[in-house]
Amino acid sequence: MSTPTTPLTCRELVELVNDYVEGLLPAPDLARFEGHVGCCDWCVAYVAQFRETIAVAGQVDPGAIAPDVEAHMLAAFRDWQSGKA
Repeated sequence: MSTPTTPLTCRELVELVNDYVEGLLPAPDLARFEGHVGCCDWCVAYVAQFRETIAVAGQVDPGAIAPDVEAHMLAAFRDWQSGKA
């Protein structure tokens, strides 16, 4: 990641959004994150979408997801995280 005084890029914001939403960003990263969000409409929308996804996903009953669908989703997430997707 860049130095604390370097403006945050959109890509870096995406990598930090989970920690931001959970309130876990260290002060220097938080300042950079909020500085970026203050001037980037795309990232404002991304953070809002991220929060909405968490809210909706929190309402899903894990028992209501078919095992094959769950396995497919987990595999897709693992592929996405590893850069295979």
